[in-house]
Amino acid sequence: MATSNLHNILLTGASGYLGGTLLARWSAAQLPPYATLYALVRTEGQAQAVRQYGAEPLILDLEDDEAVTRAIVAHGISIIYFLIAAGNARYQPTMIRALAQVQQTTGREVHFLHTTGAKAFSGHAGHPTDIPLSDADPSLYDLLSCPKAAHPWLGRASGVNRTVIEAAETHGVRSYIFIPCIVYGPGEGFGNRISIQTQAIVKAAVGTKHIYRVDSDRPTWPVCHVQDTASLYLELLRRVLRGDKLDSGKQGYYLAASGSVAWEALYDAMGQRLAARGVVEDAAIRDASEADLERIGEVIERPKDFVPLEIGGKCTLEAHHGRQIGWEPQYGPEHILAAAAEEVDLILGNL
Repeated sequence: MATSNLHNILLTGASGYLGGTLLARWSAAQLPPYATLYALVRTEGQAQAVRQYGAEPLILDLEDDEAVTRAIVAHGISIIYFLIAAGNARYQPTMIRALAQVQQTTGREVHFLHTTGAKAFSGHAGHPTDIPLSDADPSLYDLLSCPKAAHPWLGRASGVNRTVIEAAETHGVRSYIFIPCIVYGPGEGFGNRISIQTQAIVKAAVGTKHIYRVDSDRPTWPVCHVQDTASLYLELLRRVLRGDKLDSGKQGYYLAASGSVAWEALYDAMGQRLAARGVVEDAAIRDASEADLERIGEVIERPKDFVPLEIGGKCTLEAHHGRQIGWEPQYGPEHILAAAAEEVDLILGNL
């Protein structure tokens, strides 16, 4: 096992939209010293790709708890950035227990960052939407502990966040819940280059030839450019590597958002480009009927009852924690509307 005082870092999700952009921006971030960056990969092709970014590939079967534990302990990994399986708590507890072993052996402080999603903090999850919620509010954990989710997946996602926090607390690991929102802009990594959220709007339009709203009012949702999302990941890491004491555990929520926009405004901005490209019959926004929701679900490969969760709803969570540690997004919330045409073109070129 490595015994250096410098941290060894493990990144999961390096082939994804967020993880790939994070990895692509890693070397330019001029982070404080660390020992080795490992990237979890599944194939030799991915292994070759992550090496180009200065990461050491680590091929692991996450279903094999013993192998995962051995690898983390043997490599002296003390920071894990977990960017996969937001709705599944199968893998995180094993990694957290392994981090605790590393801490016991090396005396080095250990950290686990779990990536979730803004849906778990929205009205869909049964949380308040009539007041702003700050990600730095010390009572946020208690407020979010007993949600009445509108869909079983959201109940599981909220449960995963609690599992991570509680497992880390039990084993003396510092944990952070990282919350992406509607992320947009071209991914910069070697794998997926397009957003999940904006992709769903475009795919629904392609499949139905129309733009549909799924809410009866004009709800808003937090937004953030993918570069700004990556920069918050990196700012958190910078602070950890410097030895700063960040809020963690039950106070460790970090939303990456520059502000919020109305779904209706996003539909309209993207719809204008979709109409100009001939993807939809016109740019009019229609109310989705039950039959429309069924069809959209087929197109985006989601159950009908999940469609409003995918492309609608209200989330009043606000990003204060990141700004408290020096993170400042480059792009304001209205930029997503100005960049909607480029976003549509990017998605159509990568479907």
